[in-house]
Amino acid sequence: MKNTKWIFIILAIVTLVGICIYSFFSANSNQNSNPITGTKMSQTTNVQNSEQSQNNETIKKESVGVTEGLEKEIAKFSTKIMEEDNHRDNNMEISLSKLNGTIVKNGDTFSFNKIVGSPTPDKGYEKAGVFVEDKYKKDYGGGNCQVSTTLYNAVLKVKELKITERHEHTQEVYYVPLGKDAAVAYGEIDFKFENNTGHDIKIYSEMTEKEVKIKLTELN
Repeated sequence: MKNTKWIFIILAIVTLVGICIYSFFSANSNQNSNPITGTKMSQTTNVQNSEQSQNNETIKKESVGVTEGLEKEIAKFSTKIMEEDNHRDNNMEISLSKLNGTIVKNGDTFSFNKIVGSPTPDKGYEKAGVFVEDKYKKDYGGGNCQVSTTLYNAVLKVKELKITERHEHTQEVYYVPLGKDAAVAYGEIDFKFENNTGHDIKIYSEMTEKEVKIKLTELN
């Protein structure tokens, strides 16, 4: 009887061990049988995290845009380029590049000659047509008057910009109607205006194949 009792105990222990071993291998088999599911879940989580990050970045940029760097266009003007003169085009490109991005603080006075400077050959300027008294001749900086004139007509559109100096040419120019020009000559005559808008303003200037363009914006 004692031997029979021990035999049952040993069989019970063996059975329990067998059940434990089976359960262990069965669980591992289920985990390994569907590795794709785990990968897909990982990829889905990564995509969601990436999209959330992008959304957060977009919200951040929009928030910055609402509070910083706002500009409002207040005027623009353009004049036609009708002369085929590479020297003149070169001069206008140089002057427009110096003018572009200029900020005129509220209450300050803008001076074309101060911003653009003297049109000398060491700065890249070339000889092109200019009016000297009643005569038309070639001189360094020819073409600058079209730039200053384009700016003048943009400024005219903003009543709070007070023009303090402006001169007409001695002869009619082709790119604006009579009486709408603003001649400049470094050290002699200038184009100036005072900013009374209550805001700083910014000047944008560029030249295309056919036009000289000026845009004024108000900085908030």
